[in-house]
Amino acid sequence: MTYRLTALAAAFALLPLTASAEQLTLTDVAGREVTLEAPAERIILGEGRQTYLLAILDRENPFARVVGWRRDLGEADPNTYALYEEKFPQLADIPTFGGFKDGTFDVEQAAALKPDVVLMNLEARTATEDAGYDDKLAKLGIPIVYVDFRENPTVNSIASMRIMGEITGREDRANAYIDFVETQMARVTGTLEKASFERPKVFVDRAGGYSEDCCMTFGPGNFGKYVEIAGGTNIAGDILPSTFGTLNPEQIIAANPDHVVVTGGQWDAYVPGGAWVGMGPGSDMEEARKKLQALTRRTAMTGITAVDTGQFHAIWHQFYDNPYYFVAVQRLATWLHPELFPDLDPEETLKELHKRFLPIDYKPGYWVSLNNE
Repeated sequence: MTYRLTALAAAFALLPLTASAEQLTLTDVAGREVTLEAPAERIILGEGRQTYLLAILDRENPFARVVGWRRDLGEADPNTYALYEEKFPQLADIPTFGGFKDGTFDVEQAAALKPDVVLMNLEARTATEDAGYDDKLAKLGIPIVYVDFRENPTVNSIASMRIMGEITGREDRANAYIDFVETQMARVTGTLEKASFERPKVFVDRAGGYSEDCCMTFGPGNFGKYVEIAGGTNIAGDILPSTFGTLNPEQIIAANPDHVVVTGGQWDAYVPGGAWVGMGPGSDMEEARKKLQALTRRTAMTGITAVDTGQFHAIWHQFYDNPYYFVAVQRLATWLHPELFPDLDPEETLKELHKRFLPIDYKPGYWVSLNNE
């Protein structure tokens, strides 16, 4: 067995390097200067949901470069995973890893796959460094590049896309996508800049129904920022010091939000049969509406305006963690200010995103509302 492996390694050593491979030095979203061979042909995904990114750059096969990943996509977003698995069944055979944050990542397993780069989410940096993974991988000549679609998506998503365009040699595709994002965002920001309007108060119920506790939400970042960009006031924006946190029922009742936006997903892998609102491609909208209605009966929603007027909505949770965040901004804008956006159709935007940039077909199921839309 040892001889066969040695012979195989020697054979691979004789293969010529890709002609276009060269050293690339870049600055990642953590502000670190990183040098690697580019275009990277062997990538480890620190999170499976980074597929959202690679699907744009490697539309023909988002998994062609992936030699290992944390297989959270199938648990956090099973509907999307199923669409990709149907078209690219080889993804089921990709080696899987534990997480950097929970200390279950296997450095030796990673090294055996000879990756050109390990792609990590910015939020995992502290845990990665505390566990010494960065030093261990560096000693093996394996660089880590940090990207971010969660901590500060409205800023770092564009930067992350540019970085990944360089790493993969897909700068043209990255730039085309960035142009699309900026154009779609301007359809909201440009209109609001010229308009006179009042900002409705909004409570973003992060993963409402996921647990019996109430209520997780977003501070000034992520969905909280989306609300502000869309012309609303996030009621937790001045209360929570960081992106993620919790409000108690009394705080929500006292704020009396005009709109409630629940983020939802298909989370049977985490909370089987839970009260969460099922969102994502191909979701059952009738079932989602029933579960959304049930969430209006929680103590925290007692007597608030959003329940009385039916301005109670649910939206796909994963908009918080991928480069498609601009679609969520459009959807929020049309909920908060329908009179200002009569011609803005977020669903058409999402369809165009799929048609122009993604390898999977569009399927509805990303939002639902209790109002009369």
